[in-house]
Amino acid sequence: MHTKAAVAFVFLAALIMSVTIFPPFAWPQTGQDKPAPQDQTKSPDAAKPDSTELKSAPTDEGQLAAVNNAKMPAYAKVYVAPMLGGFENYIIAGLRNKKVPLTVVVDRSKAEYEISGVSETDKAGWAKMLFMGSQNSNEQASIKIADLRTGAIIFGYSVHKTNSVRGRQSAGEACAKHIKQIVVD
Repeated sequence: MHTKAAVAFVFLAALIMSVTIFPPFAWPQTGQDKPAPQDQTKSPDAAKPDSTELKSAPTDEGQLAAVNNAKMPAYAKVYVAPMLGGFENYIIAGLRNKKVPLTVVVDRSKAEYEISGVSETDKAGWAKMLFMGSQNSNEQASIKIADLRTGAIIFGYSVHKTNSVRGRQSAGEACAKHIKQIVVD
């Protein structure tokens, strides 16, 4: 009886591992899910892809957007707005660790710029910890910097870290590293 239970356990473990490593959306599709043919009376220009649908290559590091090559002066006063889960602390620590020459202030009314954003942590599930031996989380964060005098957004950055060993710290430091690129001495 013990061998049947052991075989069943191994089979169940293999099934769970195969679904974890190869999720169902990655499995090859059968011909049953094909969309219905579209009307062929469209113009030849309709076959060209829309330029707004172009996608950049995915990276672990994230995406950067600086509006009109905007720059921030060194030692400008920056207010870091509170963010869900306390991510503002990781941004402030990242600014210090990456030696970004900005002055962080507590009072928004004394600041020239404001950093705001969102972050999300996806902790490792039991299957990832059991079968892959990894307790690392996936981190996502997006920030923007606004000029408080004009109200214009001058900078935006989005980061996605998979299997982040240091969690939110890695995302905060990635944001700070890219902020440093727009600060001029």
